[in-house]
Formats: sequence, structure tokens, C-alpha cells
Amino acid sequence: MARSGSRAGLLGRQNECQVLDDLLAGVKVGRSGVLVLRGEAGIGKTELLRYLLDRAAGCRTVRLAGVQSEMELSYAGLHQLCAPLLAGLDRLPGPQRDALGTAFGLRAGAAPDRFLVGLATLSLLADAGGDRPLVCLIDDAQWLDHVSAQTLAFVARRLLAESVVLVFAAREPSPGEALGSLPDLLVTGLTESDSRKLLDSVVTGPLDQRVRERIVAESGGNPLALLELPRRLAVGELAGGFGRPDAGPLSSQIEQGFLRRVQSLPAETRRLLFTAAAEPVGDVTLLRRAAERLGIDVDTAASHADAAELITLGTRVRFRHPLVRSAAYRAASANDRREAHRALADATDARLDPDRRAWHLAGAASGPDETVAAELERSAGRAQARGGIAATAAFLQRAAALTQDPVRRARRTVEAARATLHAGAFEPAATLLATAEAGPLDELGRARIDVLHAEIAFAQNRGREAPSLLLAAAHRFGPLDVALARDTYLDAVAAAIFAGRLAHGPGLREVGEAARAAPPQRPARLPDRLLDAIAVRLTDGYAASVPLMERVLAAFCDEEIPVQEALRRLWLAGVLASDLWDDERGHLLATRHLTITRRAGALSALPDVLESRAHMHLLAGELAAAALLVEEVGTVCAAIGSNPTRVLPLGLAAWRGREREARTLLDAIMSEAVPRGQGAAVTVSHWYHAVLCNGLGQYTEALAAAREAAAHPYEFASPRWGLAELIEAAVRSGLPQAATDALEQLSEATQASGTDWALGVEARSRALLSEGDAAELLYREAIERLARTRVRVELARAQLLYGEWLRRENRRVDARAQLGVAHEEFSRIGAEAFAERARSELQATGAKVRRHTVATPTALTSQEAQIARLAGEGLTNSEIGTQLFLSPHTVEWHLRKVFSKLGISSRKEIRTLRLEGEATSA
Repeated sequence: MARSGSRAGLLGRQNECQVLDDLLAGVKVGRSGVLVLRGEAGIGKTELLRYLLDRAAGCRTVRLAGVQSEMELSYAGLHQLCAPLLAGLDRLPGPQRDALGTAFGLRAGAAPDRFLVGLATLSLLADAGGDRPLVCLIDDAQWLDHVSAQTLAFVARRLLAESVVLVFAAREPSPGEALGSLPDLLVTGLTESDSRKLLDSVVTGPLDQRVRERIVAESGGNPLALLELPRRLAVGELAGGFGRPDAGPLSSQIEQGFLRRVQSLPAETRRLLFTAAAEPVGDVTLLRRAAERLGIDVDTAASHADAAELITLGTRVRFRHPLVRSAAYRAASANDRREAHRALADATDARLDPDRRAWHLAGAASGPDETVAAELERSAGRAQARGGIAATAAFLQRAAALTQDPVRRARRTVEAARATLHAGAFEPAATLLATAEAGPLDELGRARIDVLHAEIAFAQNRGREAPSLLLAAAHRFGPLDVALARDTYLDAVAAAIFAGRLAHGPGLREVGEAARAAPPQRPARLPDRLLDAIAVRLTDGYAASVPLMERVLAAFCDEEIPVQEALRRLWLAGVLASDLWDDERGHLLATRHLTITRRAGALSALPDVLESRAHMHLLAGELAAAALLVEEVGTVCAAIGSNPTRVLPLGLAAWRGREREARTLLDAIMSEAVPRGQGAAVTVSHWYHAVLCNGLGQYTEALAAAREAAAHPYEFASPRWGLAELIEAAVRSGLPQAATDALEQLSEATQASGTDWALGVEARSRALLSEGDAAELLYREAIERLARTRVRVELARAQLLYGEWLRRENRRVDARAQLGVAHEEFSRIGAEAFAERARSELQATGAKVRRHTVATPTALTSQEAQIARLAGEGLTNSEIGTQLFLSPHTVEWHLRKVFSKLGISSRKEIRTLRLEGEATSA
């Protein structure tokens, strides 16, 4: 792009330069900045990055350029950006250090969670910007490997108080692009006046006025086009317009111009260019070694005058523009490309970079080659160990393509499909599975294909078809691998629980029957005992399964469980705890699961685990603590790009009695959960709806919602809880028979469970249908039992119902005592509808009571409240940042605001304050 003396005066880019100057000024005073420069190829984005680089005096700068041929190699781009900063790796918290080191292949370890890698990158950049501002320039971001782009977008969304600027240059956004949510600046074409100035600066001979106007019009103000289009025109065309009118699209015209320029170079120079184009890293030393093997004198070849305008060999190999690289590669014949890749493979150190060597060997192959395919398969294993799922898929697909033996090719294709699926590419994975199915597969291979089809179905529509597909796979596994078969049956059970009433094909009972018939595992592992207990629950009924469920639940609580097994199965154990009305073990399991998930950095699983823990807070009446976890769920989902249907916000709104908010959430959940096949979410939502309406005294609607919640008794937990809501709503609606029928169903489960929670809810429900001394004894039993549990909301409801009964018995003084306790408890926890119901009843006894308003001692934002609570619990800035996906610098910035708002000066003082959400959330 033309300049007026220096880059300080980029022609026609005053506004863009001002935006970049403002970013630079901000970072120098400790304010982070993020910007995506967008525009078509050749529009001047790279020149604007160079302008920023020239102006970044006093700042540390790191650069990255995406390369199209490296898009399959996970973390390749991120590694290039972070390489100059890795001296700070050892200063990161242990899990972050290990995750980033493993992703970059610097240390061995299990595949890291990619979002923990993102947090580590954020910490690394923030640390690097601690001494002097850090400016990160990312060119051709549209060609970053997917996981690097996701990681950098994750980091960009969390920069706030760090001295770090991230500036990307990218083409126009595509659907689902990782950078799509970041602030951007559209770089458009130059004005006609500036276009003429730029064109005149490169045309030295005569230029016909009409040709000038045509070039300006065709270029659309694209600076690269204005510089390159005149090169493809002969003198006569420039002087008189006597040329061919069949020009193609602008980008094609530019690339064709570069292609002609490459083709006009001497043979040795052409070979140097397409060898450099085949080597995406830009390693000058590697290029020289490869060129030597090809008999190319690099210095002589690169010294050609025209070559110097296309490629620069400095500390790195740099093409003038990405279109030059693609044109150089296109200029080579297929045989020339294979020779270049062979030379690059021979020049690559097999010990230091075996994966890139394998990739070049694949490029050098002219047909099936088992030696290369096996090397690619080993590279896939190394990529998987680093957490590079997309790279794993790419290596396996190439390995399969180079495999001659049909059996081995089918197996590698199945593994490629698995990796492709886990990389989030569902349709390509399905295509690979179809290819594999056409090959010779044994029963084990076909069973693995069934599992992958189930995973695709689950990912695409949230589980409608998954149970039947998993059952088919488990049946195939049975004669071949008993442990694998039983694990797959357990996965089918989990999918059926998730799908619930909306499952297509076999439902919970059918899955239970199939699991019951599964071959036994000797000795039985903990997952086997879990499967047996659930199978009995789904076939012989609730009462028959209680002893088995209690034993397996005790084992999950008392035995040491490997981390991976805990991550996979604790959710299902928590479902059993809820089904058994076992609040103590439910609390223990939810807490343990959250601790293990945080410690393992399994961020993909974290939203579900947080919701399980938040649910226990709701039952305990710790609504503020639940709200903080719901907030964290939103933070994590935004961080990982996940957007499934979430029911806990509805639960929170329902218990708080916030009708408008709850109804809006209910409508949204139903519109999403039904088409996605999330039957369990539908059932839980009906239960929350019933709770909301009972709190508001809208008993007819509560009755209808409770009937929906209880309609599918094979589902876990929520149908029984729905029966309790149904009984209260039916009694208040004057439908005692409906309440009696529901009580009979409820008591079958509560008597079998035998916990204080279960028997307390039964006693409270039975009291609603009783009179005189019998009713009073039952209310007192309910209060006594529920007082021994963690489910404080159920205790307060028992006190409310007892107080209402006492008032109707004209025992006003006794009624005031119970209603006063209930009102105080509901007000304290923020259950506004139930508190208002208790207040109205108190007023009916003649008591004077004011409406309780939840006072907040501060004006903290929800994030400030989270940070304050965690700081009060003794967590360091780094630990808080890890939990909330922030850098320590941003945590410190928020804490300064907290101190200012609260009028305190130390963390110790936070502990003395009563902040909303003070109940522990972990």
C-alpha cells in the first residue's frame, strides 16, 4: 500500500490509524484493547499492522501470521505467538503451566482441556505485559488453526486491566467464526482520488485516462489491486486500452497476476518459491537445508530482481502476500510438489519435529504407503496427547487415505471419524463413518461405529436417537468386551435419562431391560454396580431398587475413585441421590464433583457440574449462593462457546417468586428443550413451574404443572417432587381425591426411601389431607424431620402450611409463631412469593408485619460480588482468576473497586461483611 514518505502517513487511512493510535495510547496507561481489522485480500490490513508495529516504541511486540496449510495443526498458531513469551511459563499456576506446556508439546501429560489452555494463555500474556505493554499482532487470522483462533478469542474477551493489545487482521467473517464477537473495524477501499494517486505512483509510462478510470473502478479502491493490475497490462493496453475484456473476480485477477510473475521467473527461482510455499512455518534454516537437497543455490535464486518483490528471506521466510504463496504453490507441477515435500521431510529433524516431517512425507507420497501411514498414525497419537483433536483428525484422515490394506484402512477411517467428531465437525465425521461402513469391519468395529453415530445424534439434537444407537453398540460389544459393553449400557442409561419423555425409540424402561440383560462383569467394578442398581430401578420399580441404590451411593461417597471415572460417573450418582431423597450424600457428591472438575480443569463439563451444585443450594435455601453459581455457569458457557438449554435460572426465579422472569424463562426452555429432545429438562421445568405457582397462590395452574411433572414416573426425582406440589395445589383447589391419589403414589417412594427429607415431605403432604389432632401431629413430624436435613426451603414450607392450618383452626397465637418463623426464613433467603404468602397469613391473624425487602449492603456488580466472596474465602488473585476465567490483573482491578465501594482496605475486612451469596458455593 502506498505511503507518503513513511507509514505515519498511510494514504487514505487517517481514520484507521487514529483508531490504532488510541489503542496504543490506552495500553501504555494499563488499558487493554482488542480489535479485528476486516477487509478483503489486498485492502491494506497488513500495512495497518505494520503501522502499529512502527508506532509501538517502548512496547513489547509479538507477531503471528496464519498459514492456510497449517489450519489442521492444532495450537500451531498459538505456539508461534507465545514462543517468545515462554520464559514466563514457569510463573503460571501449576494446572495452567502443565496445560499450555502439553499443548505445545513441551512436556508429556494427558490431553489438556482447551479452555484451561485459554486461561493459561491469558495469564501468560498478562504476565508478559506486566513490565511493559504487550502488543500482539495476528495477520491472516482467517487461516489460524481452529483451536488457536478459539483460544485467542477466549483471551480477547477477557482482557480488561492488563497492558495487552490484541489486533487481528482477517477477511470478512464466516458463520461460526471464533473472532465474530470481537470489536472490529471494516477496512474499505480507498476513495477514487486516493486510488488515482496510488495508481499514478506505480505507472511510469503513458496511461490513457479511460484506462486509468477503468482500473480505478475495477479495483474498488483495493490498494493491492491498484499496485498489481497495471503489471498484467501491456504497454499498449495501458496507453490505449487495447486489451482483453474477460477479466475474472478481483482476487482471482490478483492471484493470476502473481502466478504469471512466478511463472516468468528462472526455473531455480521458481523451485525455491514453491518449496518455500510448501513450508508453512517460515523457517529459513529449514528452507536452506531443503533447497540444498534439491540442488538450489538459495542466495542466487533469491537474488533475482523480480523474486525480491515476492519473497523476503530474513529471520523468517515472508511472502509479500498470502496470494503469492498460493500462486507459487499452484505454479508447481504435482511431481515438483512431491519433490519439494520430500526435501522438506528429509531436512526436518525426525526427533525434534516428527509430526511436521510426517506431514511432508504424506505430501511426497504418490500413492498408498504403509510406512508413511503408520508414521501419520503415530503423529495422531502425539497430537491427541497434546489435546489437538483437529490435528489428530487430520493425521488420521491422511493416514487412512495412504493405507492399502482395506481392513486397516477401515479401522483408521473409524478413528479419523471419532477424532473429527470430537473436533466438532459432525457432518464430515458422518461422511467418514459412511466410508468406513463400506469397508471390511468386524463386530467390534461396527459397534464402535454405532457408538459414534450415537454421539453425533446426541451432539446434533441432544439425544433423541442416542439411547437406541448406544443400545445397539452395547449389544455388539457384549460377546467381545464385557467391560466396554457395560460401560456403553451405562452411557445409554445416561442418554435415556437426559432424553426422558422425549426419547425416540427405547425409553427408560426399555433401556433398563436391556441393561438388566447385559453380561456380568467379574469382579464387578463400581460402574457395574451403578448399572445394576439403575437397571433394577427401571425394571422392578423404585422400592425394589432402593437397597442397591443406597449401597452404590455409599460406595461413590466413601471409596477412592479415579479422576476420569469420577468425572464421567459422579453426575449419575448425584441423580441417584436426588431420586433417593438423600440430601446429605447429594450435597457431598455435588461438592466433590465440583472440586474434582475444577482441579482437573475439565471446563467442558463444568457447566453441568455447577448446575448440580447450584441445585443443592436451592434446596438448602441458599438462593444467593445458587445465583452466583448460575452466574458462573453463564461465564463458563460464554467462555467455551456452549449454549445448551439451562433450567437452573428458571429454578432460581421460581423459588424467588419472580413471576415475569420465570415465565419468560419457562417459555424459552420449552421452545428449546422439546425440539432438542431434552425430556429431563422439560420435567424439571414443569416442577419449577408448580413451585412458582404454589408460592404465588395460583393453585389451579400449579396443579396442571405438577401433573405434567409427575406424568412420567420412570424419570428420576422430579416426578416425585412434582407429586408433593400436586398434593398441595389439589387441596387448595378443592380436589381432595386428586390429592389422595397423588399421596398414595408419593408414599410408595418416600416409605421405601426412608430418609428424613422423604418422610418429612410425606408427613407434610399427608397433613394437608388430615384433620384435628392427626393433622397437627403430622405437621409437627414434618417440621421435626425436615429440621434434621439440609432442605431448608421444605422446612419453611412445612412451617408455613402448619401456620395456615392453625389460623384456620382459629389458634391465632400459635399460628403467628409458625408463620413468623416461616416469614423470617423466606425473607432471609429471598423466596419472595412464599414470604409474601406468609406475610398475608400473618396479617390475617391480626399481626402487623411489614413487607420485607432484601437490602443489599453494597452496589457491587454480580462479578464484583463473586470476586469479593472468593477473596473473603482466602483465595489468591490467581486462584480467583482461574475460577472466573480472568487474569490476576483483572481480579486485582475488580478488588480495588470492591474496596472502594465497601469502604475497606484489606481482604480480611471482606470476611466481616455480610455479602449476598455468602454461603459457600464449592
